[in-house]
Amino acid sequence: MPSAKIARYTSKELAGMRRKGTDRTDWPRVRTTKDKDIVIDGDAPEITEEFLRNAVITVKRPKQNLTLRVDPDVLEWFRAKGKGYQTRINAILRAYMQSQRKAS
Repeated sequence: MPSAKIARYTSKELAGMRRKGTDRTDWPRVRTTKDKDIVIDGDAPEITEEFLRNAVITVKRPKQNLTLRVDPDVLEWFRAKGKGYQTRINAILRAYMQSQRKAS
């Protein structure tokens, strides 16, 4: 089996790649792969009864839209970091919130 290169894409990115025919999935290889050829490791653990008993289904609540006033240089800095700047802002706010919860 050739060495695998793992790439992660959002579902939106994958849908666009499939539309364009550029998803690069090696479908003939996928179709001919046998169960014994699948690597079971930390990234893809074996699905056992115990695994399913301990599985937790979580449903994330949708994020809320808001209007937030920030200094222009702060916004420019985050935007300059590229795609996903709003997600990064959210992650920073979450980290701050969690640190404050621990401190109280």
